[in-house]
Order: sequence, then C-alpha cells, then structure tokens
Amino acid sequence: MSEATHPQPTGGLRVFVVENHPDTLLYLQMYLEGLGHTVASARTVEDALTGLARAEYDVLISDIGLSDGSGWELLPRAHAQADRPIFAIAMSGFGQSADHERSREAGFRHHLLKPFRPSELNGMLHEAALETTAAR
Repeated sequence: MSEATHPQPTGGLRVFVVENHPDTLLYLQMYLEGLGHTVASARTVEDALTGLARAEYDVLISDIGLSDGSGWELLPRAHAQADRPIFAIAMSGFGQSADHERSREAGFRHHLLKPFRPSELNGMLHEAALETTAAR
C-alpha cells in the first residue's frame, strides 16, 4: 500500500502503547506524538493493566511478545476491566496465519507485522479516528 492509500490519521487520539523494547517504544511514542496524538505507555502486561485502568485512551497498540506474558493475554484482561470496547492493534514479529488468527480471537482489530511501514499504522489509526469521532 502506498502512502496515498491511507491518509494521515487525524491527530488527537489517545494512544496507549505496550512495547518491551525501549528503542521501539521510544520511536513509536515520538512518531505518534508527531502526528498529534497523546501517548501513554507500558513495557509489561502488569504495568499495562495498571496504566490502562487509570488512562483515558482511544487505541491500544500492543506488542505480542512481552517479558511477563503476551499481548494475547493482555487484551482479554484489559477488556474485562474496561467500560467500553477497545480498538486494539497487535504488533509482532510473528506473522503466520495462525498468529493473525490468534490476534483476532484475542480481540485485536488488526495485526501489524514488524517491521511495518508507517502507512500501515496510519490506515489503522485513521479507522480508529473515524470510529472515535462517530462514537462521540
């Protein structure tokens, strides 16, 4: 997909990122903030659950491989403590069909295969922004 295929997402989303790799987390935070989004983050499942319980967020982006569990374990637990549906995006180096299916079954709307192009993430954020705007 080209950059023209997915317009830049509308800024202003509240994004919660869960990523255990410090450089990847820093890059994502900088990228998302550069688009005008507000970003909160965590590096483990337990820290994410604590942070998600306190944060107001529109989108959850979670790595699948985390030091104390997986994004596949995190999302159902996050859904259980949330008062609304979660627009969630998985990101992972695991790209087999079974991995995509497992992400879908856990409740993720999308499964981004690392490394991914910004245009892929932008399209997903654009979708989230449209849904968030419609829900408000």
